[in-house]
Amino acid sequence: MNLIQMNVFREVMRHGSITAAAQALGRTQPAVSLMLKQLEDELGLRLFERRGRRLVPVPEADYLLAEADQILDRMAGLSRTMKVMSAGRSGSLRVAAMPGPSAHLFPRFLSEALKDLPEVEVSIASRSSLQIYEIASLQSIDFGFADLASEPDHNRHYTQMIISGRCFCALPRGHRLAERAEIGIADLNGELLGTLQHGHVLHSALRDAFQQAGVRFRTLIESQAFLPLLPFVANRQCIAIVDPLTVATEREIDAMRDQVVFRPLKAATRYHYAIVSPSHRPLSRLAGNLRDLWRDYLLAVLAKIDACPEVEDGRKPA
Repeated sequence: MNLIQMNVFREVMRHGSITAAAQALGRTQPAVSLMLKQLEDELGLRLFERRGRRLVPVPEADYLLAEADQILDRMAGLSRTMKVMSAGRSGSLRVAAMPGPSAHLFPRFLSEALKDLPEVEVSIASRSSLQIYEIASLQSIDFGFADLASEPDHNRHYTQMIISGRCFCALPRGHRLAERAEIGIADLNGELLGTLQHGHVLHSALRDAFQQAGVRFRTLIESQAFLPLLPFVANRQCIAIVDPLTVATEREIDAMRDQVVFRPLKAATRYHYAIVSPSHRPLSRLAGNLRDLWRDYLLAVLAKIDACPEVEDGRKPA
């Protein structure tokens, strides 16, 4: 018994004649008669009594119709679902982002991207960048957003898109450097700094840049994320060198109430992000679409604040 036979049987039950069923199915009468006979032969059961031009179903046919209805309706529903999923408009999504973007920019993007897709279920996790690389390597998420790993893993089980933008100085309003369009490393001589913790790639890059410029690298506070540095800047205790997405986030939420201004850092040091995906599990159409939309959204956000965004080659090393 196959789906075509069940569909023919159901139409014959509905219309009470082979001629009407054939018209409804767009098939010839002999073809419908043959499929009905094949079904009866396979079942070893006569499903209809012939009374003139009418076909009268036997009691067993009513049971078969109930079962056939469930199967055919489920198959039709499955077909519709798969068509929607193939268009990237349905399904489930597991994503993760590092703490800064996961608090505002990333969920805002997802809410906008999914507002017309009510059939999509999404799970958002806030994880450290290291954890995001780990769960991507375990093939446990569709994609994640993290700081670029400081040391490449040549045996990795993930792929990544790398996006970079220039760093910014966060200054108290009225600071002597606040009137400048850009700030160079030499301009920071003698300033107390807020920065990410020792061991982070940005901390190391800034220390090297200061050393090359002959400027002392003096830190007042180190933090795991950038946003906690801004209250110290607002209270004029230090200045901070931050990533461009912190600038974008602060401009939207305005937590510092115009107490902090941002100026681009005129230096070769750039901040690198990575959109990380599992390499051994193909992305669904939905996940692939959302990942690419997030990349485009990031580039637009970075361009809006003059961070000079670039997409870099994140292919797996040979």
